[in-house]
Amino acid sequence: MSDPLTNLLNTPILSRIRRNHGLEHAAIHVLAKRFPGRAIAGHSDAGGFWLIGDLPTDQVESAVHIALTRLRAGERNLAIHPNCGTNFVTGGIAAGLAGAFAMFGAGRSSRERLERLPLAAVLATLALILARPLGYRAQQRITTSGVPGDLAIESIQPTARGRLQAHRIRTSG
Repeated sequence: MSDPLTNLLNTPILSRIRRNHGLEHAAIHVLAKRFPGRAIAGHSDAGGFWLIGDLPTDQVESAVHIALTRLRAGERNLAIHPNCGTNFVTGGIAAGLAGAFAMFGAGRSSRERLERLPLAAVLATLALILARPLGYRAQQRITTSGVPGDLAIESIQPTARGRLQAHRIRTSG
């Protein structure tokens, strides 16, 4: 018998988003090797994902196909990325809670709160350090999937809005 979280994550819509998110990360890993130092971002949804950055379309197409092949070959680690929003949200929540905890019981005076500021900074820093492995774990278990299943690439379309370059990758499966 599986747990409720697993059941929820395996619903068709969330499964698609998680698999697209994993493929997005894998494609970013491939592109980052080809274009070191270039800013690349992504955003996933049920219909596919966006890759945002100044990237040639032929390189994006190649990277997405290679990423899918590598995921299918078992390279699940490609679905995890250090700059994923999941990591940032995990760190932000942890640091915010730690800072709030430090201020608990400080009273209403500015002086009492100011005296607690060093404690808040230390606890928030420790929370950020501890949140790093939690963010990776959240990616592995909740927000991404390194198992693409029957995910297929339907189309890759370049778009531009002013200086912002992006590619929309549509998937099915």
